[in-house]
Parts: sequence; C-alpha cells; structure tokens
Amino acid sequence: MELNDANLQTLTEFLRKTLDPDPTVRRPAEKFLESVEGNQNYPLLLLTLLEKSQDNVIRVCAAVTFKNYIKRNWRIVEDEPNKISDADRTAIKANIVNLMLSSPEQIQKQLSDAISIIGREDFPQKWPDLLTEMVTRFRSGDFHIINGVLRTAHSLFKRYRHEFKSNELWTEIKLVLGTFALPLTELFKATIELCQTHANDVNALKVLFSSLTLISKLFYSLNFQDLPEFFEDNMETWMTNFHGLLTLDNKLLQTDLVSNAIQFLASVCERPHYKHLFEDQNTLTSICEKVIVPNMEFRSADEEAFEDNSEEYIRRDLEGSDIDTRRRAACDLVRGLCKFFEGPVTAIFSGYVNSMLSEYAKNPGLNWKHKDAATYLVTSLASKAQTQKHGITQANELVNLTEFFVNHILPDLQSSNVNEFPVLKADAIKYVMIFRSKLPKEQLLQAVPLLITHLQAESTVQHTYAAHALERLFTMRGPNNATLITSAEMAPFTEQLLTNLFKALTLPGSAENEYIMKAIMRSFSLLQEAIVPYIPTLIGQLTHKLLLVSKNPSKPHFNHYLFESLCLSVRITCKANPVTVSSFEEALFPVFTEILQNDVQEFLPYVFQVMSLLLEIHSNSIPASYMALFPHLLQPVLWERTGNIPPLVRLLQAFLEKGGASIAASAADKIPGLLGVFQKLIASKANDHQGFYLLNSIIENMPPESITQYRKQIFILLFQRLQSSKTTKFIKSFLVFINLYCVKYGAIALQEIFDSIQPKMFGMVLEKIIIPEVQKVSGTVEKKICAVGITKILTECPAMMDTEYTKLWTPLLQALIGLFELPEDDSIPDDEHFIDIEDTPGYQTAFSQLAFAGRKEHDPIGDAVGNPKILLAQSLHKLSTACPGRVPSMLNTSLNAEALKFLQGYLQVASVQLV
Repeated sequence: MELNDANLQTLTEFLRKTLDPDPTVRRPAEKFLESVEGNQNYPLLLLTLLEKSQDNVIRVCAAVTFKNYIKRNWRIVEDEPNKISDADRTAIKANIVNLMLSSPEQIQKQLSDAISIIGREDFPQKWPDLLTEMVTRFRSGDFHIINGVLRTAHSLFKRYRHEFKSNELWTEIKLVLGTFALPLTELFKATIELCQTHANDVNALKVLFSSLTLISKLFYSLNFQDLPEFFEDNMETWMTNFHGLLTLDNKLLQTDLVSNAIQFLASVCERPHYKHLFEDQNTLTSICEKVIVPNMEFRSADEEAFEDNSEEYIRRDLEGSDIDTRRRAACDLVRGLCKFFEGPVTAIFSGYVNSMLSEYAKNPGLNWKHKDAATYLVTSLASKAQTQKHGITQANELVNLTEFFVNHILPDLQSSNVNEFPVLKADAIKYVMIFRSKLPKEQLLQAVPLLITHLQAESTVQHTYAAHALERLFTMRGPNNATLITSAEMAPFTEQLLTNLFKALTLPGSAENEYIMKAIMRSFSLLQEAIVPYIPTLIGQLTHKLLLVSKNPSKPHFNHYLFESLCLSVRITCKANPVTVSSFEEALFPVFTEILQNDVQEFLPYVFQVMSLLLEIHSNSIPASYMALFPHLLQPVLWERTGNIPPLVRLLQAFLEKGGASIAASAADKIPGLLGVFQKLIASKANDHQGFYLLNSIIENMPPESITQYRKQIFILLFQRLQSSKTTKFIKSFLVFINLYCVKYGAIALQEIFDSIQPKMFGMVLEKIIIPEVQKVSGTVEKKICAVGITKILTECPAMMDTEYTKLWTPLLQALIGLFELPEDDSIPDDEHFIDIEDTPGYQTAFSQLAFAGRKEHDPIGDAVGNPKILLAQSLHKLSTACPGRVPSMLNTSLNAEALKFLQGYLQVASVQLV
C-alpha cells in the first residue's frame, strides 16, 4: 500500500464504517481492514491519518486501530509470519514518540499504550534511545508533553512491581535509573515549587498534581525491587516533599496523590529495618487518627461512581484495580502496620469502630457513611492474607468476625426493604464474600436465601455483589473435597435462585453482567440434575441471549460463562437422557448457523467446542446436519486463526470417531483436505501436537483401505519435519503415533513402510528415536500405546529375530522395561522453548477452553489390554514357544540384571515361562 491520498481516503471511509452500529456495514469494513493489515505502510497510513485528518472522530478511530494493530502484531513469534515489515517497524519507532507528545490527550493515551507495548518487546535492546528521547522533553516546560512522557514511562516501568528478580531485570532497571532518576528528581523538585507559585490557581494545580501523581507512581515502581543508591542519596529531597504533600490541605484539590504517598508509607512500614520509625505509641496513634481514618471515608466521588458508573466501581472494588484510591491505600497501610503492631493498632481502631457505629445508630438515614467506614475498617483490620479462591485465609485473631456478622452485617441483609441504603447492603454482601472461609457454615447457609433476595435490588453494584457472593459460596469445598453447600441444601431455594438470576440479567445496566452469568454457570454446576426440570425454559433464554450478544460481542467474560452454561445444560440433561441431545440441537443450531455465516470470530472457537460436545453424545453415527458442515470445516481460512485450531481439531476428531466409515464412503474426496490440515499443523512448533491428535484419529477410525494411498506420504512429511526441527514435544507425539500405527496395522506393516521409504530406515528409527527417547513419553494412555506397540515390534516382527535388526531386540526390550519402571524423563534441551497457544498474539481470538465442554480422555486400546506388563510377558512366552531357546539366550547374554529381575516378575504375575 503506497503512502498516497487515494489510500488515505479509502482507509478513512473504512474506518468510518467500522463505527457504524449496523453489523452489515461494520463487519465487511472490519474484514477489509483485517485483510490489508499485513501490507507494508498500513501502520504508517494510520499514523498519517491520526496526525493529519480534519475529522477528529477519524483521528481517534485511527489511534485506537493503530494501538490494537500493534497489540496484535508487534511481537515476533517463532513459526508465525512477521506481520510488520522491518521498514515499518523502524519508521514507527522513529516517529511515534514525537507524534504521541504533540497529540491531543485522547490520542496521546492510545499512542502511549502503543509505545509501552512496543517497549515491552523492544526496550532496551532494540530501542536503546527511547528513554533519552523522552527525558529531553522534561525541559520543554509544557506539562501536556511532560505528562505524556510520565504516563508512557509509568506504563513501561510498572511491571517492575511484579516481575521476578533476575539479572536481566536488574540490568534494565540500572540502565533506566542511569538515564531517568536524576531528571525525574529535578522534575519533582521543580513541580513542587510550581505548586507553591500557583497555590491559588485551581486549573494549574490540577495539571501539576496530575504530574506529581505520575511522578509518585514512577518513584514507587523504580524503588519496588530494592532501594537504588541514587534514591538513597536523595532520600531527604523525596521524603521531605512527600511529607509536605501528605499534610497538604488545599481545599482546591481532590487528588489521588495522597493515595500514592500512603502507599509508600505502607510499603515502608512492612520492612523490618524501618520498624523503629513506627514503634512510638504517639506515632501510631497519629498515623491512625490523621492518615488512616480520614482516608477510609466514602467520598462523594465514590458515591457518584457507585450510582452512575457501577462497572468502574465494581472493577475497582472487587477486582483490586482500586490500587490508586485513598481507601485502598489506607487499607494497605493498616495491614502493613498490623504486621509488627497488631495489638496496639487493633486497640486504637476498636475505639474508632465503636464510635462510628454509635453515630450511625443515632441517625441511620443521615449517618450511614459512618457505618460504611466502620465496616471497611473492620475488614482492613481483620484481613491478613487472602486469595481469589478462598477469600480471607488468615485473619486477625483480635477481631471477632462472627460477632460483627451477627450484630452489624446480618441486620442489613435481613432488612425488608432491599433497595434502602444500597452502599451498606453492598458492604454487608462483600463482608460475607470476603470472610466466607472464616464464618461458620450455618451462617453462610443463613446468608444464601438473603443473597438470592438481593439479586432483585435496583442498584447494579448490589445485585452484582449478590451474584458474585453466591458464585463464590458455591465454589467452596468442604470435607472430602465435595462442595461445602450441597445441592440438597439448596433444594428449597433452587427455583427462586434460577428465577432471580435470570431476572437480574433484565435489570438496567446488567444485560451482559459477567458476574451474574458466572453465578448462573456455577449454580448449574452445583445443582446438577436438580436443574433438569427448568432447562426447557432456561435454554430458550440462554440461546436468545446468545443471539443478541453475537450481533456485537463486547464482554468476553460474559460470553465465556454463557457458553459454559450452555455446555452444562447439555451435559447434565443428556447424562440423564442422551436422546434429548436433538432438542438442544434444534435450539442451538439456528444461532450457530448465524454465527458461522456472519463469521463472528470471537464465537467460532466456542461454537466448535459445543458442537463437539453435542456430536460426542450421539451414538455411532453422524447426523446429516453435521455431515453438511464437514466440508466447510476444512476451509484454509478457518485454520489461519490460531484460536480456532484446538476446537476445530477436536470437532474433526468427533466426526472421525462417530463416522470414520461414512466419511470414507460418502466424502472420500475430502480426505486430501483432511490430510492438508494435518500437513499445515505439523509444520508449526506451536501446533504440531494438534496435527498428531488429528492424525491419530484418522489412523484409529478411518477404514484402512481409505488411506492406503496416503500412508507413505504421511511418514515422509513427518521425517521432513524431524530433520528440519526436532523438538521434544514433536518426538513424544511421533513416538505415540508410530506405536499407534503398529497397534492398528501390525508390526510388519510398520517395518515395511519405514523400509519402503529408505532401506534399513526401520533400524535407524529404533536405534535413534524409539530406544533413546521413549522414556520421555508422558501420560497413562500415551505410555500404554507405546508399550503395546513396542511389545508387537519385539514379538510379532520376524525381521527383529533374524536380520541386522536383531542386535536392537534386547536394547528395545530394555527401553520398554525402563518405560514401565523408571521415572519419566521430563528434561527439555536448553535451546527449546515453547509458546503456549494462548500466548500467541494475532488478530484472531485466542482459544478459550470451555471447562464444561471438556473431552473425556480416550484410550484407543481400551479393555483389550488391561496391564501392558502382562501383555509383554504373554507375548514373549508365545514368541519363545515359536522359536525355543532363542529368547532366554538373548535375555541372558545382554539384558541388564535389574531389567531381567523386573521381567521375571512380569512372567510370574502372568503365570507363564520362557522356553
């Protein structure tokens, strides 16, 4: 694509169409952009548009499109084509910083994100001058530019807070400090001075304090791993000014800076060598009284978010993205102080909690915020350690959680007016959720019907918290690892629970509420067959919801739980009555057809998984509706998207398992297409195991004559890949495949196909691959396949007894006994590293495995062989009777003593002898 006006015009028109609410206009435009994004100059055209377009909407749209393009394509992945040319990469890095700093804030944020994505991959090695270029802008005096630099630096450096220590990390931080620490300190001092100069100018102060907030965040990131020498030497400058900011009381400002300063105090007070700074009772009282209590208050900004921006409020409060709020910082400071001073701090705060609660009791309508702060303070005090899975796992023994629940939490949950004091109701629900592992079971059971009632609350935060709390309670485990709350205990509330959950999805603001949908999924999972009577009604509601969200998928978590709930409906109902599968197909197929026809990329991997689940429930035949779809599944375009590969392979496996013979009979012309898919997958290090899954299903399920003409070519392809790129993962899959081939077609057929490719190749494969590598095979079924296959090679292949291959007989037997008795060899060579399929970037949706669509592990040998060790003993006995004397003499001359001892054990258990 040339950088010319015609292309800029075309791009402008398509970008405008991507904003159209009508999917018939929007989707083709998105497809067009997707089709041209691999062209050289495409990103430069976007950058030109976001700089020069006269239309502000197009500029912002170009900026967002550019950022997403960088996010999908910048990382270079082995085996995947490099989607951005080197010339474009160089041009982007040469221009983007300047462009970001000269753009309006909306565009600046997008470009700042793009720089941090590029920086994550290229900084410092491939982009050494990035920091120097940014730091020189501190001298500009223009705080729009300075804040752009600070924001970008923050997004680059904040990962230092959670990275593992390593030499590579230290080297990078050292390099950053060398360029950045002094200019940052100078900027900090200059900004503080400007704050004093402009103390009465609210607009100037807002800009300056946004800079100070970012500077504080950067200071926190750069000091997180350890205290660098530079900051130790300049500690007085930083601490004096931080102290000044902590005690600053400028009524013109409501700022986040305080939270950063408190956060710093929190991290300092946890470190043993600063313990002495906080030991004095007066210091502790002063911090509790002047820093913590005032910052625990529910501010008007919180109230506004609770009512008008509930999604953001929930994200901050439930998901811990409230890292920059005063409340969270004060809460962290309480936990930090409790590490060394739990007793005194608890005593100080107990007084505050009691006085806040008595204030509330005097006039609940007026003083409800006092109770909110008291509940928050108790939660902060009591929480010592928590996990997402269990809530609080370690609590402050000095706080009586059960008593507080009975006296102050339960009354709010039991209140007859579900819509009164929604903030306090949300606090009460959150208390149950957080302390679920510490409260007795009877109190949790008491809470369940109350939480179900709160699902009807008008407040989005309140009914979301109720759904989330129920979902968390339903995942709790009791003795014997069974769920703590049982389906039987839920029986009196089942109908109300399902009714209220589905009704909650109709409340304003919650049409795609992921917490509610997750609670639906978890309820299905807990209740199991108790949901069967309700499924005919619920499946209609779920498919209707699926049809709506497929028009414009925007909530990935909601969509995921929706598909999980569909899978549970199918699994639970069909487990009780497999013939009901057809009624699910009737309900789901019209929506699936629409999703496939409109190529809704986000949903295809899910649709393939649900279809696999449905097809696997059928007895051994493929219904016509599926057969009509089969040719479409082989289209190359579907296999281009990484996220489609695992579910498509599974769906093809289901087709082969249910109707290998009917495919051979009625769709024989599609076999080359099937093998074409295998060939594509086998060429990729990331997806070769998927290629083997497909190949193994073909070998196991297709009639032998239908693939005779292709067999030799399959082996040649595998050898070509072995020569070009031999990885441990490939070897393991290759070993399973050749042994499955041997089990299916016999050892003679395996030897003949190898030797037909190249004379004596069978011996080479035994000597160079099977004998040295079989110890690496993992998985019960995989080991069983290899054991049965090798047993056949040892005992059913005449060439092993009387040709040059005979010298390999004992080493092969020894390798097999090693597979039975030695620990698995899980070593991987240093030069091998694998990309997880989920981490592979690309414009396609990443594959999301549906837990409740899981495929049962399949054993192609099944009950035909119970114990492979006994099979070996019986097969050796049979071989020795056919050629008496040979087997014992081969064993006694070259099998090592330990292996011989194991073998004698197998013979004894099988009650056979060698002759």
